[in-house]
Amino acid sequence: MMNPKLSLLEPYPFAKLKALLADLEPAPEKSAIALSIGEPKHASPDFVLSTVEHSLSRLANYPTTLGISELRSTIANWLTTRFRLDAIDFERQILPVNGTREALFAIAQAVVTGGSNALVMTPNPFYQIYEGAALLAGAKPRFMNCTAETGWLPDIDSVSAEEWQQCELLYICTPGNPTGSIMSIEQLQALIEKAREFDFVIASDECYSEIYADENRPPPGLLQACAASGDSSYRNCLAFHSLSKRSNLPGLRSGFVAGDADVLSDFLQYRTYHGCAMPIHHQLASIAAWSNEAHVRVNRQRYREKFDAVMEVFKGHLEVERPAAGFYLWPRTEEPETELTRRLYHKEHVTVLPGRYLARNCSGLNPGEHRLRLALVAELDECVTAAKRIVSQL
Repeated sequence: MMNPKLSLLEPYPFAKLKALLADLEPAPEKSAIALSIGEPKHASPDFVLSTVEHSLSRLANYPTTLGISELRSTIANWLTTRFRLDAIDFERQILPVNGTREALFAIAQAVVTGGSNALVMTPNPFYQIYEGAALLAGAKPRFMNCTAETGWLPDIDSVSAEEWQQCELLYICTPGNPTGSIMSIEQLQALIEKAREFDFVIASDECYSEIYADENRPPPGLLQACAASGDSSYRNCLAFHSLSKRSNLPGLRSGFVAGDADVLSDFLQYRTYHGCAMPIHHQLASIAAWSNEAHVRVNRQRYREKFDAVMEVFKGHLEVERPAAGFYLWPRTEEPETELTRRLYHKEHVTVLPGRYLARNCSGLNPGEHRLRLALVAELDECVTAAKRIVSQL
């Protein structure tokens, strides 16, 4: 017997994409360019790779779920500097995790009661882990549409008082995937007030926070919103961060969760039983990465250059806005985006992701329809070539 909740899960977006393209052969004379998957392609920092190599002797030691204090202290220093926090207790308010993906899934299993009325709020479109985590925790996902009318942010005003009462976990993603939208300090504080009034946990997915357009205006975070109101308990608030996008280390599977000490205490117990300890050599490599900002600034500049070049190609051909953060474009298509996706693959050997695969029907609308998600993760020249090929099929 299998868990019957598994039958509630939809195929992952890339499985849907594979099925959509299964009967097609790409143009053999053209090089393959993938803009479909948000996997960073920039080189991982050499100083991090050398740290991994030189710390392999630590494989003889079992890692603890809480992680070594040096890593948590380093993360605390980064957090207080980056998000202007007055203080954070690295012993109680920080927990290393094996990338944000597994932690964002696991937090629902730890905090959701699974009662018949339990709701998990999520943006729409959204990172598919949020929905799967809610369903397998025994809750019902409650989608909040992100549209041009809402500034590409979740439509919080559409949620009723009764739904807030039933909410046990709220996922937010800022900067957003796929729209790059950023929640302001004031918008975050309004959600914090809701969380404390109705006693639910906010899980803020901030894995794109270090890729932004204006070097002088880094996106704010959930803990920063708490600190701005003089709160260092971060009650009901958890921020999730990762080295995957920030430092081009998706294979390291390294991130952390920070915030409410009471929630993290229970989450630590859950993770201890689940067996989620980060390998020690990964922890040491993470210390090196979180301690260095120079490579992150270079990384941001490379994405800016790609946005500059690609937006110039799309000008006058494609309805698309340059995002404030992240590395995705979210253009609108006149025809169904699934049809354009098929044609781009077949005629141009360019793989993109249909927006509807990242969203669900909510209030009579799938906000991903007639949208493509383009991940500008390839090298600059490939991104420009892909943009030109896209324009040729419009």
